[in-house]
Amino acid sequence: MNHKTGFVTVIGRPNVGKSTLVNALLGEKIAITSPRPQTTRSNMRAILSTDDYQIIFIDTPGIYSPKNKLGELMTEAAKKSLDGVDAVIYMCDATDRTFLSADRKITELIREAGKPAIALINKIDAVPKEALLERIATLAGEYDFKDIIPVSALKEDGLDIVVDSIVKLLPEGEELYDRDYLTDTSVRDIAADIIREKILLFTKDEVPHGTGVEIIRFIESEDGGPVHIDATIYCEKNSHKSIILGKDGAMLGKIGSRAREDIQKITGCPVNLKLFVKVRENWRNNNGFLHDQGFGDKD
Repeated sequence: MNHKTGFVTVIGRPNVGKSTLVNALLGEKIAITSPRPQTTRSNMRAILSTDDYQIIFIDTPGIYSPKNKLGELMTEAAKKSLDGVDAVIYMCDATDRTFLSADRKITELIREAGKPAIALINKIDAVPKEALLERIATLAGEYDFKDIIPVSALKEDGLDIVVDSIVKLLPEGEELYDRDYLTDTSVRDIAADIIREKILLFTKDEVPHGTGVEIIRFIESEDGGPVHIDATIYCEKNSHKSIILGKDGAMLGKIGSRAREDIQKITGCPVNLKLFVKVRENWRNNNGFLHDQGFGDKD
């Protein structure tokens, strides 16, 4: 058997381009992206299949010093992604020339997991060659990576080299997923993420990351008819609710329209999307509420 199959976790600090990388490798938008840090909140599997290999990528939340219960659960999810995988991609930003305590914390986690790791230096188009060489030297001195590969995930530069390097680390094995599978995440969950992505896109710095999305109704038609989705957007302050709604509901309409377009691309069906906005103070520290949203345990 020459076919290779394995799990590869993608780990790093917030906003280094992990989700952009995964989307670029698959050639499809599976994970949401945003210029804002901490966009990804849970682990998502993305599956790249060819005749020769099947790579199951695990896109993870950025590891940082959390300031609330949600942040703690996100960081813990990223750490757990190292369990049972065959290899690790550690990703960093070429424009950040420092190696912080958070980076050392991540490399220590990789060391403890005992998994072979590849380092990717992303956004190489944004730095001069001298800075890139300095970053490579720093990484080489911090950990025994199997490869250190400069890439631009956004411009899809260097990705063939990344795949070749990963495949070398994977064990031989049969496919675990059907060839047409791109992710095992439900369309319902992807829809919630897409709505939150549009909130981040259009409200920018006016609304912090204190927004969450809950799908309260999701109905698919068996005959290819419309998908009906009702979703509640949670925010922590009345002022944030006003911004999300916008004047005469214009902002909410914009968010919904763009989210609907992306969801329709995934489902291949018309989408009837209704959005509601509710204030729930300090929800990011409410264990019971977070559990209901799929984060951690209730106690």
